[in-house]
Amino acid sequence: MGIFKFIFTLMLATFLTGNLNASDKKVITWKLAQTWGTGMPIFGEAVTNMAERVKKMSNGRLIIKIDSKNKHKAPFGIFDFVKSGRYQMGHSASYYWKGKDMKTMFFTTVPFGMIATEQYAWFYYGGGMELSKEVYGKHGLMSFPGGNTGNQMGGWFKKEMNTVEDFKGLKMRIPGFAGEVLSKLGASVVNIAPGELYTALDRGTIDALEWVGPALDLKMGFHKIAPYYYTGWHEPATELQFLINEKAFNKLPADLQEIVKEAMKSSAYDMLSQSINDNAVSLANIKKDYPNVQIKTFSKDIMTRINAETDTLLNEMSAKDPMAKKIIDHQRAYLKMVRQWTNISDFAYLKSY
Repeated sequence: MGIFKFIFTLMLATFLTGNLNASDKKVITWKLAQTWGTGMPIFGEAVTNMAERVKKMSNGRLIIKIDSKNKHKAPFGIFDFVKSGRYQMGHSASYYWKGKDMKTMFFTTVPFGMIATEQYAWFYYGGGMELSKEVYGKHGLMSFPGGNTGNQMGGWFKKEMNTVEDFKGLKMRIPGFAGEVLSKLGASVVNIAPGELYTALDRGTIDALEWVGPALDLKMGFHKIAPYYYTGWHEPATELQFLINEKAFNKLPADLQEIVKEAMKSSAYDMLSQSINDNAVSLANIKKDYPNVQIKTFSKDIMTRINAETDTLLNEMSAKDPMAKKIIDHQRAYLKMVRQWTNISDFAYLKSY
């Protein structure tokens, strides 16, 4: 009987592992290009976490190799890299592609728009992913939330900003919708790669910049040059982005497709938790170690003006492009609905004591 038991065991093992399709057994390797440099905290960690989760959940069947900007040398080339198929995947921010397709900007954040929890609800339950598919599908791309920073700070300034007039002639690095809005106030807006920001501020190429928040800003050393640190308005829920080449994704077995989606989703939300923690820790360090830094809020006059300019900009975009109008109307309607809950839950709680 021993020999029959051995044969049965061998046959069972063959059934469980040996009869899989060759495509299910082979190791698939993807390449991912990211905007960020090697060792970038928080942003880069979200990418590493995603790749590690894919490897573990797929039992090593899908390996994602990460190339930072140090290797591919094109931090703002991620869109084209993934679209062309040179890379199957990328990690960046959707508002960097406004020159390629203005409608991509809506999937990062909008000034005076949703906060992170509201925006995640919009993406996954309120129709945001469906709208994203409409925009990116035309480019042969798939876009997924890639990690949220939470509400970003309004920037580092060499001089105090007291009135709207102070923005005239100001040279500032600020991307996305915010750059468009401040341009209407007379600012000279530029977009500079992360690795060049400190040098640009130090040499006077720019007078001010916004980056993210205390956790990442402190590491960049901006406080050594620009002592005025303003609270935010422009990026209340900055969502980074995983870009995927649609053809490459469709070639994956169904189970690997689900693994990639779940790894992206969990890593993105984990980045929000890390951002909140690290910003809190770094803010405490700023107050303790750098008392020269003056944390300020823009005046009511400035906030009223930039809010009005934001509405004007969005209305202009709606008038020019039917798809932009569809997204703007959708976001405005969802914000009006979801903010009612935020106001009687989180905001009411924070005001209660």
